[in-house]
Amino acid sequence: MIYRSGADYLKASRKRIMLFGMSGLGKTYLSNLLRDHGDWFHYSVDYRIGTRYMGEFIADNFKREAMKVPLLRELLMTDSVYIASNITFDNLAPLSTYLGKPGDPAKGGVPFAEYMKRQDQHRQAEIAATLDTARFMERAEEIYGYPNFVCDTSGSICEVVEPEDPQDPVMRQLADTLLMVWIKGSDAHTAELVKRFDRAPKPMYYQPTFLHAMWEDYRATHSVTEETCDPDHFVRWTFARALAHRQPRYAAMARWGVTVTAEEVGAVASTQDFDALMARAIDRA
Repeated sequence: MIYRSGADYLKASRKRIMLFGMSGLGKTYLSNLLRDHGDWFHYSVDYRIGTRYMGEFIADNFKREAMKVPLLRELLMTDSVYIASNITFDNLAPLSTYLGKPGDPAKGGVPFAEYMKRQDQHRQAEIAATLDTARFMERAEEIYGYPNFVCDTSGSICEVVEPEDPQDPVMRQLADTLLMVWIKGSDAHTAELVKRFDRAPKPMYYQPTFLHAMWEDYRATHSVTEETCDPDHFVRWTFARALAHRQPRYAAMARWGVTVTAEEVGAVASTQDFDALMARAIDRA
């Protein structure tokens, strides 16, 4: 770790933190708190993915749909309208919408092959955006004068790294430049995340091997074809299994850094609370 002790972290003139874990456990909450109340630069990997690396894919998909409407088609063909996504740190809906869900097109589904193509685009984008972290640390201080930096990772980071490989290029860069902090949820948190997802299912990125296995298993157990698969039901069914799939991968990543609980994160109300939590986590690692 880049900090040898909690005291070493507290006295550091430049604090470098990377938060990872399941979506909904406090990564963005902490990042927003640090950005709003301290001299911290907030780097969102999801925002970088949706703007720098997948922005054209997202906009082209909007245009593809708009071309089906005669009025919009005419306006687009004459460059009379401009179509773009409006992704923010707190609203990543354009990215999720582009990733899509496989299944019945009448229910908003896309062909499985197209779905997997977009998944691969996301994988490449996430790796690139995560590796951009080091460059943004330099930019944050050089251009804006921020001494402290927090990287708010995508919930799917565990799917694009190999934490058991000491030479994994993404893990190696992150561990060499930041303190990696796993926000670990309890069984109760997992159950709540499943309920939340069930209310509003959204597309996510998963490893291709896992997705192919889920796709085959789902169609066999529910006796559906690609054309009759309910897209929302499939992603709900997959999400619950994905949490179990991701947990050991997060735990392996945590061996490169430190672990805090979602309960501890929930008690953080200031930058001072955050620093104290980081110091405790380092000392008990």
